[in-house]
Amino acid sequence: MMISLADLEEGRKAMIISIRGGFGFVRNLRARGIREGKIVEIVAKHPLRGPVVISIDGRETTIGRGMAEKIFVERI
Repeated sequence: MMISLADLEEGRKAMIISIRGGFGFVRNLRARGIREGKIVEIVAKHPLRGPVVISIDGRETTIGRGMAEKIFVERI
């Protein structure tokens, strides 16, 4: 079942299935190593629709909640 990255629980891992957004948005994510087929883990979710800290390829990065809502994953 596909869900948005923003809906994934802390500590859970998932595979990125789809990214919905414009060319610049997708290019920004790919520059950070966030692309389809990658395994991502939610490290922390800040309260009040704050940013989401993720781990991908052994590195942590922070993305906005709105960005996370456009990244669709499948739990593993």
